[in-house]
Amino acid sequence: MRIATFNINGVKARIETVLDWLDTSKPDVALLQEIKSVDENFPRDLIEDKGYNVETHGQKGFNGVAILSRLPLEDVTRGLPGDDSDEQARWIEATVIGEKNAVRLCGLYLPNGNPAPGPKYDYKLGWMARLEARARALMENEEPAVMAGDYNIIPQVEDAAKPDAWRKDALFLPQSRAAFRRIVNLGFTEAFRTLHPAPGHYSFWDYQAGAWDRNDGIRIDHALLTPQAADLLRESWIEKEMRGREKPSDHVPVWIDLAA
Repeated sequence: MRIATFNINGVKARIETVLDWLDTSKPDVALLQEIKSVDENFPRDLIEDKGYNVETHGQKGFNGVAILSRLPLEDVTRGLPGDDSDEQARWIEATVIGEKNAVRLCGLYLPNGNPAPGPKYDYKLGWMARLEARARALMENEEPAVMAGDYNIIPQVEDAAKPDAWRKDALFLPQSRAAFRRIVNLGFTEAFRTLHPAPGHYSFWDYQAGAWDRNDGIRIDHALLTPQAADLLRESWIEKEMRGREKPSDHVPVWIDLAA
């Protein structure tokens, strides 16, 4: 089961990029972030025509997440538990039925949190506390589960080409990184870093100041696996070349391959 997480930075602006990517890279499941579309305006038909089941949790102009799957989807839920008043579309879950195993997939778009300190950073930390609670519940189920998406967290200095430039950014503040570590330390495996410990791997390059040309990137898109999912992990990789294509997102897909 080949699963990719991809922040597409607007489905309306990048639908041709997404369709070409589905044709060429052929994920079994794609977890999309920042679709920036209400559910009824998402180009469902174009993606379904390529053989994908489509589930979305959209929001007008901002945020929004989606699951595209060639495999059957069951028990779809929307919204991160813990705050019924939260209207931001940042979380979607479904069980994907593979040939050998069923996997609970959670697609997420974690808040950016800037400027920090401030209410946006408070929201980020509060959201991460809710994420930790959901992560604990997934661990307690003792089943294969994956939480993947744009975490807006630079976990360690090796995950930034210029870490000093991010010291005061919400993505790299000690509180942010500590909240991420608390989740991982529940027993999750961070797929890419576990298999590829060397520095210099990034999943985001800003549109400004020639960041892509200078490889001035950060790694903020992650897949966390429960022990039962980690047992199925065969490989993880970053599809870096997507950033150099025409009209790219500022993120690139991050992949995991499970024996499921």
